[in-house]
Amino acid sequence: MAAVATHCKNSPFLGQFSPRFGRSPFRQRLGSPVRISSINAAFWGSKKSVEPQDFDFSLGDFALTGLGPEEFAANQMIPTEISLSVASSISEVSPVDWDACNLDSTGPENFNPFLTHGFLLSLEESDCAVKETGWLPRHIVAKDDYENILGVVPLYLKSHSYGEFVFDHSWADAYHNFGSRYYPKFQCCVPFTPVTGPRILLRNTSFKDQVFDIIVSALKDLAAKSKVSSLHVTFPSENEWMKMKEKGFLQRIGMQYHWKNRNYKSFDDFLMDMKQSKRKNIRQERKKISAQNLTMKRLRGYEIKDRHWDSFYTFYRNTTDNKWGSPYLTRDFFHNMASKMGDQVLLVIAEEGEELVAGALNLIGGDTLFGRLWGCHPRAYYPSLHFEACYYQAIEAAIELDLNTVEAGAQGEHKIQRGYMPVTTYSCHYLIDEDFRQAINEFLVRESSQVKLVMKLLHDSGPFKDGIEY
Repeated sequence: MAAVATHCKNSPFLGQFSPRFGRSPFRQRLGSPVRISSINAAFWGSKKSVEPQDFDFSLGDFALTGLGPEEFAANQMIPTEISLSVASSISEVSPVDWDACNLDSTGPENFNPFLTHGFLLSLEESDCAVKETGWLPRHIVAKDDYENILGVVPLYLKSHSYGEFVFDHSWADAYHNFGSRYYPKFQCCVPFTPVTGPRILLRNTSFKDQVFDIIVSALKDLAAKSKVSSLHVTFPSENEWMKMKEKGFLQRIGMQYHWKNRNYKSFDDFLMDMKQSKRKNIRQERKKISAQNLTMKRLRGYEIKDRHWDSFYTFYRNTTDNKWGSPYLTRDFFHNMASKMGDQVLLVIAEEGEELVAGALNLIGGDTLFGRLWGCHPRAYYPSLHFEACYYQAIEAAIELDLNTVEAGAQGEHKIQRGYMPVTTYSCHYLIDEDFRQAINEFLVRESSQVKLVMKLLHDSGPFKDGIEY
């Protein structure tokens, strides 16, 4: 289960595989250990909001080329240019238009609930992703001559590196030690949510590739004119990742753990693909739930009442207080998000008698169940309940809903023996300073080789029988 409220953790690869750099001051600092306490003091302790002066909310007009009447219906007007602007809140953008861009970008089969207008608006309305928390919305909107929205981009001006799950703490440290400013920076992402999906959300037109190129170029220009250090696109699709390399972005990879549905008809059907020792361990863990007089339930949409969300928020705070520190999400977020997302929300709960004692939050996409948050009652420890609520209940739900994947998020090699295997994630980084960009690129090449090696080792020692492809 990916913890959306991670406070400040370094990538396991950053410290272990830091490369030796050349004589550039940036390169020397990048190779040195990261001093978290000094970084906190320098950048993140106060979570100051940032807002450049004289911000231009119009990014300009751009010509569309090569469009002929054969590409359009007889009564359809042919666009000649697109205009780009910045929205200071997603509420300034029509939900219908935003969601149409999202749906066209993914297709119904890969629908991503985290990129919907409702989810992103919930983060703003509940004071999670707002100026005061260091997430200043700067969403990009592309329109044609006739005011039709052709594309949108979730973009934030950041004053820290919390809530991103692609760690650049050593980069900030290098900037700081060189006497330069790393923050503010632009972040293109879903706040607090390490879920892969398109980041340049485009309507399905014959000229969408042109619109993509125009938006990416405008994003780079915006970063330069705003005098920020960098622009980061985290957890984009692999296709976007490849295309942005051509635009001068540095490429980075990471790793998450996903479960794949091989047309299973039941949980026992899935277990039969596991090695005998792993299958036995899972069955023993599941038996512990009933032995503790716990009852598991899966609630969806409007089956989830206010009392469930109030209890879940208590569990969420218990998790963040014990493991990470400051929570990112407010109590209002869960109520707000649930009211907007409806049946896309799946809440797994555990009850001891009549009392709710734990819960795991999931969102349902086109072909994927996304596991996000987990929490338990602060007064007691229930052995194996975390595995049951986060992993096994999610697998059962995915089989029941005929979904292809359970996305259990980042971190936690313990997921592997429970059927969740490593997959590659992506990010793109545009650094304004050329020396810094070169040093980071050299680091990322080395880091990438280590990530690939670790993933191979994990796959080779996986929990499935020989011949089972995952």
